[in-house]
Amino acid sequence: MALDEQTNKFFRIRRTVLQMLSDRDYLVGDFEINTTKEQFLDKFGEDPKKEDLVINKTKRNSPSEQIFVFFPEEAKVGVKTIKTYVERMKSEGVFRAILVVQQALTPFAKQSLQEFSGKFHLEVFQEAELLVNIKEHVLVPEHQILTPEEKKTLLERYTLKETQVCFSLVLTGLLIL
Repeated sequence: MALDEQTNKFFRIRRTVLQMLSDRDYLVGDFEINTTKEQFLDKFGEDPKKEDLVINKTKRNSPSEQIFVFFPEEAKVGVKTIKTYVERMKSEGVFRAILVVQQALTPFAKQSLQEFSGKFHLEVFQEAELLVNIKEHVLVPEHQILTPEEKKTLLERYTLKETQVCFSLVLTGLLIL
């Protein structure tokens, strides 16, 4: 892949990740989300190193809650890389992380994520999934949190049980908590 394509890919992925973190109520400045490609190049250079792209953000209403976003160098992430990231999280007191990987994790890496899931919450996204922010697509309805009364009405209307909520999310585009 050409250097410019690679840089453009990292720029787009980083912007999508920052938008996702903002949507999840982490402290992300508008200036970070709206960074231009030129500003990105000034900060990270023509050939950005993935370790320089690491993000650490704090939850808006809970400063003790933080999240890391890691960009592993390896094409196929294994157990050693997962353990390295978990050790860093442990040393810095961070219990949530997002891994942006090039390819799917190895089976052993997936198993190690399960082993760490009791104390650490690690989400995995492939780079290709983050090139575009799906929330900005015209066919994705705006999501909204329902009040308990709205939730009850919706479940009755579609004769659903709470255990079937995921199905109603697909049908309605509403978020039920």
